Amino acid sequence: MAKLAFLGLGVMGYPMAGHLQAAGHDVTVYNRTAAKAEAWVAQHKGQMAGTPALAASGSDMVMACVGNDDDLRSVCLGDDGAFASMASGSIFVDHTTVSAAVTRELHAAAADKGIAFVDAPVSGGQAGAENGALSVMCGGAQDSYDKAEAVIAAYARICRRIGDSGAGQMTKMCNQIAIAGLVQGLSEALHFAQKAGLDGRAVIEVISQGAAGSWQMSNRYETMLDDHFDHGFAVDWMRKDLGICLDAADENGASLPVTALVDQFYKDVQKLGGGRWDTSSLLKRLQAMG
Repeated sequence: MAKLAFLGLGVMGYPMAGHLQAAGHDVTVYNRTAAKAEAWVAQHKGQMAGTPALAASGSDMVMACVGNDDDLRSVCLGDDGAFASMASGSIFVDHTTVSAAVTRELHAAAADKGIAFVDAPVSGGQAGAENGALSVMCGGAQDSYDKAEAVIAAYARICRRIGDSGAGQMTKMCNQIAIAGLVQGLSEALHFAQKAGLDGRAVIEVISQGAAGSWQMSNRYETMLDDHFDHGFAVDWMRKDLGICLDAADENGASLPVTALVDQFYKDVQKLGGGRWDTSSLLKRLQAMG
């Protein structure tokens, strides 16, 4: 078993760190709001620390799952950042969805200190984190990945190395690009069914068993029909992720017309007051249009 630090105890990080402790690892947690770290220790045992550097000190591996590029920089860099106390030969595993640019920046900063850096964004949402069934897509050196994979297994249904540093983040972008189009298509199908006077549940029961079936359809249609969106992956975070995708597409020349359009649809949902609604709330936008 390993000595680990986990930085960031949001809806994803809190249960992920819990799975590590339950697997027998020695886990020290850090969270910007100390009360969340105190609650985690009360529930899972382990330890808490007041700064990322203190949490990371003496750790074999440090995991992070925070909000965005700036949040990740703040827990990695500076006197209180994790890199300041991590030993040469230790491994930093980033589960945050961030830009390829900050991944390159932090990979280089870690390498200067002899620290391995694995970008390992996740998919599966809060339920996947709680159930230990996340999909983890990784970039980094093979030997570093091999060591990290054995630890990540505590909360992963599947974990794969896609390539060198940054490949994990690029794969997560593919994930979000695919989801954006799927959710819009599902929303339009349910909206059409409602306008046609059809029983939405009966419609999904049939079409979900054919070529139209998807995870989004199976896991979101009921809450969508029930007008329940106070759960799941928030629109604000999806727009952050889609912005990363579109910026990367500008760099590599990819054409993402549907992604760009759905990003604007999510902007409309934000204007409806739905920034914290689940991404399936694209249906609300269609309903608001009449």
